[in-house]
Amino acid sequence: MMKKKSIPASKPFLILFLCQIISALDVPLDSKLLEELSQPPTITHQSPKDYIVDPRENIVIQCEAKGKPPPSFSWTRNGTHFDIDKDAQVTMKPNSGTLVVNIMNGGKAEAYEGVYQCTARNERGAAISNNIVIRPSRSPLWTKEKLEPHQVREGDSLVLHCRPPVGLPPPIIFWMDNAFQRLPQSERVSQGLNGDLYFSNVQPEDTREDYICYARFNHTQTIQQKQPISVKVFSMDSLNDTIAANLSDTDIYGAKPVTERQPVLLTPTGSTSTKVELRGNVLLLECIAAGLPTPVIRWIKEGGELPANRTFFENFKKTLKIIDVSEADSGNYKCIARNTLGSVHHVISVTVKAAPYWITAPRNLVLSPGEDGTLICRANGNPKPSISWLANGVPIAIAPEDPSRKVDGDTIIFSHVQERSSAVYQCNASNEYGYLLANAFVNVLAEPPRILTPANKLYQVIADSPALLDCAYFGSPKPEIEWFKGVKGSILRGNEYVFHDNGTLEIPVAQKDSTGTYTCVARNELGKIQNEVRLEIKDPTMIIKQPEYKVVQRYGQVSFECIIKHDSTLLPTVIWLKDNDELPDDERFLVGKDNLTIMNVTDKDDGTYTCIVNTTLDSVSASAVLTVVAAPPTPAIIYARPNPPFDLELTGQLERSIELSWIPGDENNSPITHFVIEYEDGLHEPGVWHYQTEVPGTQTTVQLKLSPYVNYSFRVVAVNKIGRSQPSEPSEQYLTKSASPDENPANVQGIGSEPDNLVITWESLKGFQSNGPGLQYKVSWRQKDVDDEWTSVIVANVSKYIVSGTPTFVPYEIKVQALNDLGYAPEPSEVIGHSGEDLPMVAPGNVQVHVINSTLAKVHWDPVPLKTVRGHLQGYKVYYWKVQSLSRRSRRHVEKNILTFRGNKTFGMLPGLEPYSSYKLNVRVVNGKGEGPASPDKLFKTPEGVPSSPSYLKITNPTLDSLTLEWGSPTHPNGVLTSYILKFQPINNTHELGPLVEIRIPANESSLILKNLNYSTRYKFYFNAQTSVGSGSQITEEAVTIMDEAMASRQVDIATQGWFIGLMCAVALLILILLIVCFIRRNKGGKYPVKEKEDAHADPEIQPMKEDDGTFGEYSDAEDHKPLKKGSRTPSDRTVKKEDSDDSLVDYGEGVNGQFNEDGSFIGQYSGKKEKEPAEGNESSEAPSPVNAMNSFV
Repeated sequence: MMKKKSIPASKPFLILFLCQIISALDVPLDSKLLEELSQPPTITHQSPKDYIVDPRENIVIQCEAKGKPPPSFSWTRNGTHFDIDKDAQVTMKPNSGTLVVNIMNGGKAEAYEGVYQCTARNERGAAISNNIVIRPSRSPLWTKEKLEPHQVREGDSLVLHCRPPVGLPPPIIFWMDNAFQRLPQSERVSQGLNGDLYFSNVQPEDTREDYICYARFNHTQTIQQKQPISVKVFSMDSLNDTIAANLSDTDIYGAKPVTERQPVLLTPTGSTSTKVELRGNVLLLECIAAGLPTPVIRWIKEGGELPANRTFFENFKKTLKIIDVSEADSGNYKCIARNTLGSVHHVISVTVKAAPYWITAPRNLVLSPGEDGTLICRANGNPKPSISWLANGVPIAIAPEDPSRKVDGDTIIFSHVQERSSAVYQCNASNEYGYLLANAFVNVLAEPPRILTPANKLYQVIADSPALLDCAYFGSPKPEIEWFKGVKGSILRGNEYVFHDNGTLEIPVAQKDSTGTYTCVARNELGKIQNEVRLEIKDPTMIIKQPEYKVVQRYGQVSFECIIKHDSTLLPTVIWLKDNDELPDDERFLVGKDNLTIMNVTDKDDGTYTCIVNTTLDSVSASAVLTVVAAPPTPAIIYARPNPPFDLELTGQLERSIELSWIPGDENNSPITHFVIEYEDGLHEPGVWHYQTEVPGTQTTVQLKLSPYVNYSFRVVAVNKIGRSQPSEPSEQYLTKSASPDENPANVQGIGSEPDNLVITWESLKGFQSNGPGLQYKVSWRQKDVDDEWTSVIVANVSKYIVSGTPTFVPYEIKVQALNDLGYAPEPSEVIGHSGEDLPMVAPGNVQVHVINSTLAKVHWDPVPLKTVRGHLQGYKVYYWKVQSLSRRSRRHVEKNILTFRGNKTFGMLPGLEPYSSYKLNVRVVNGKGEGPASPDKLFKTPEGVPSSPSYLKITNPTLDSLTLEWGSPTHPNGVLTSYILKFQPINNTHELGPLVEIRIPANESSLILKNLNYSTRYKFYFNAQTSVGSGSQITEEAVTIMDEAMASRQVDIATQGWFIGLMCAVALLILILLIVCFIRRNKGGKYPVKEKEDAHADPEIQPMKEDDGTFGEYSDAEDHKPLKKGSRTPSDRTVKKEDSDDSLVDYGEGVNGQFNEDGSFIGQYSGKKEKEPAEGNESSEAPSPVNAMNSFV
């Protein structure tokens, strides 16, 4: 019996439409055929409906059409015939309907503004274009206006208006400065959709004189510039400085600090607005708010969610953008502007209308004489569009009558058409937002059959594969197709053939005996034609020796075989791959006719090798794994992963269980430890294998638990100590029956996102957990502790539902139950959730402060009623700040400190306070939404404390017996200073401290001169301040008094006198003579008179040169004329008393080159030996004093 593919017609509604499909002819896209057949005109190209042209360039209005014979063209303008021959500026392109208006040679674009329509006509009908509205683009200049400078207080909002000129098309707006740099925008400063520049709050850095709005008209490539706008922001700091310069220290001054403000919407105004957008367009909604701190914008859709993948946020989330909008996007959109002080919202009611859009556009209809057909024109829109028909560009009501035509609303029914019924019909669907116009022709043809498939075409097919023999044809009426095998063979019939509507003969399973010549015959009432094609059946390509799994030792050799068998008339090509990629470019890989050999194997050669055999008709492949192992010291048994199990069988099929059995593969010298059973769900996750269970290696059957509504396939993997085998071939599929869900969603929660809603969320069930088609969820809720019924709603397979209009922060009982087409899951458990929180209503009362000491206070408050918290109580926040110090002027900038106390605490400690200061504090309750109102500010004062150390201590103007001390008052007095305490003591050469002297100094002093000190002596000073509480920390310094500079100066003067120099020379000469005499007398062995005299009259005060160490004795000062006594060396304590010696180094011929530092320390450098003294405390490093130099000299 002949088998033919067709579409069943089961409903009466479809009969007429199917008649069109079955009766209408499809004209094949054969160029030769198309050139020979008559065809009504078809518009192939036209200008857009709304055509904005550049007024500086020629206007080209396109209209291209095809048809047989070629169509002629005509135009209308504003509904009347447009005679282009009478306008020298207008020409029509040859063999085209495209008009060219010559503007560049004197024409004006404004003169050709209007509505144009093109008509393409031949003997079989007329097609028309859309109404093409021609408008020249416009880029007008900015109107002159006087722009006053904007003077704004810091923190206030500001809007700079752009008001660009009205152009065609509308311009693109942007703001720049005089240097043509775009002005930076942020959450605080941004440009609105109308081009205005909005400041949520102004800052000092916003001051500038070159805010310039630019309008770019893309069509004419021109940019217009608005006059610069000047903005000056008055900073509170600069204003305070100006006031402070004109007031005394005791005056209270200062402008109010920048005030934080709740958000206020700058645009749109009011609490609600409306917006109408067309289907398919981009919906842009905007909210810009003022406030300090800068508000943050958030968008929600009431009663639903913003559409995924089509929603975008722009301009720092101030603009909501939804692309490709549809009627489902209608609804209320709420923007919420929020900062730390509060929030404001605006609801925009969006209505999506729709210009007409096609549901079924009319299609060209090719009919044979006497046939029936229909043209269907169906469109939708909002509002519903009206449908009207035209015939050859004329309304069908006034078009020439055609007895074969009947109009029925959106359908034209043709019955028993004739060749004169050929025409082009236009369907116009229009509403208030636009129109659609479609041309569809009815072409009545009487054509004998034609076969378009080339004659004697050869088809080659692999045995046991389908064979498709083409017989492309055309004719009118539609020809009948018959197939024969051989020149005189009988007509082909039977189940072994499939006859397609397009004339193709299909042999589903071609065998060797299918080879031969096949004849296709096409006939209709106007004629008959036939064509022959040839079919050859080829043997399939096979790999008769496949590559096998190999284990080879490192540096060994391995070979994979790939022996093939193929049809002798086909030329095969063999390709080898490694891990699905080309073989490495390495001479070690040798590809033979039927093998691949790898020489000197390395670890990198480990992998999967595939042999692919290709012919022009088929392709086969086979793979094998190569494992590279280290060479064993002695020959050993080769262990490998097991071969995969095979012959999987399913038995004992039940609704929730099945038995799986298999045959194990080769163990490869390593026993199988266990089998892993995996399953695939072909219904929900095809191609993904999941772990099911595992059994011991001795077991080859397992009872498996199943879930409903899953299309199971199983496979088994064997495991030994070497590794896992390849998976077995999948078992046959087993589809379990559907059932109601066994479980409900997990992690059900109810948390409000707004004060008037409850957001219920849950984890959706996985695909196989659905147990059946049509998975949905029943969401139920009711207010807790209220005698109320459950409210339920059934939602699609989602994971969230928003309940609107709830009271603020009340508990709800919530449950979510799964269901599908077969029923409900078990009754779910209830969870407790809460509707959205709102800011607390009241502030804590009875705030009390107990000052514990000068740096610590304890604050108490009464808890607020839980009903007024309106949310989860998180704790209390204490804001406290220093108002002023009682000992000095207040700070202009108040820094607030915040301490948070978790839970329902009613007290807290305030550490780190500054003594002797006034503080204020307030307390606020905190919930999950934020902070409540603040309690009234509470003023408290801290008592005095001990002061900090003086800010500095400087010692200047050292003299022989005095030092000057200067100091700065403590940075933190921490009270009223009562006095300063100065202690000092001398330090000797061994750093031993002398007696300590204490002096009390009035608090209003800042310097002191210490007198009656020892000259050339180091002193250490200790200095601190006192309040009534006690003494503060001390600061230390060291300094040195100086030597007698006048005396040193006089001695230097004597040493430079001529008589003194002469005297010293005479003395030296006398000593030289005495030495010579002594030397002579010593050599003679006698005593000279002087020596004898000295021996007889030994004077203990006269010390000659010492014979033991070769040094001279000491000499007295030139003015004292007192000889030094023999025992006048430095005492053991290495100090010299003032009354014992006033000598200086000048007396001993030593020069002095010294000076004093600014702090009075002596930095002179002496030729005598130095003694270094370590620095201690705050003392500075100094040169040794003159006394020390003298001590070291002797």
